[in-house]
Amino acid sequence: MVQPIPHGYPRVTPYLIVDGAADAIGFYTSVLGASQRGDSMTAPDGKVGHAELTIGDSLIMLADENPDWGAAGPRTVGGTPVTIHVYVEDVDDVFAKALAAGATEVRAVTDEFYGDRSGQFEDPWGHRWNVATHVEDVPPEEMAERAKAAMEG
Repeated sequence: MVQPIPHGYPRVTPYLIVDGAADAIGFYTSVLGASQRGDSMTAPDGKVGHAELTIGDSLIMLADENPDWGAAGPRTVGGTPVTIHVYVEDVDDVFAKALAAGATEVRAVTDEFYGDRSGQFEDPWGHRWNVATHVEDVPPEEMAERAKAAMEG
C-alpha cells in the first residue's frame, strides 16, 4: 500500500526558489551544515530543477527560478515575508560563517529573554534565516515576567 506521506518526509517542508540554486546549496552546506539528499534533478537548461537538503532532522527542498512554472525567488518578487528558524549548536559560529559567505545581518546575535541566543540574516538570494542556540531553560513563571519586561522595553 502506498503511504500518503512518503517515508522519510516530514509533513511540512519549506521549498525555496533561488536565482542560483547550485550556489545556494553550497552556502547552506557550508553555513548551516546541510547535506544534499540524493542527486539534484537538472532542468534542460542546466539549472537545478529540484534538490533536497537535510539540516539535522529537517528537510528543505529548493530549485532555481523558472518563470514557466511561476517559480520566483525573493529578489525577483521584492523580498520575503517568511523567516526560517533553525536551531544550531553554536549560533555565533554559524552567524559569522553566514556573513563571511555573503549574507546580510538583519538582527545581530543576542541573548533573548526566552532562553535562546539568536540572530537573523538574509542569505544572498533573499531568504531570511533566524538561527538560534538554546542556552537557558526558563521556568514558565519567570518567562511571563521576562516577556513583560521585554515588551516594556
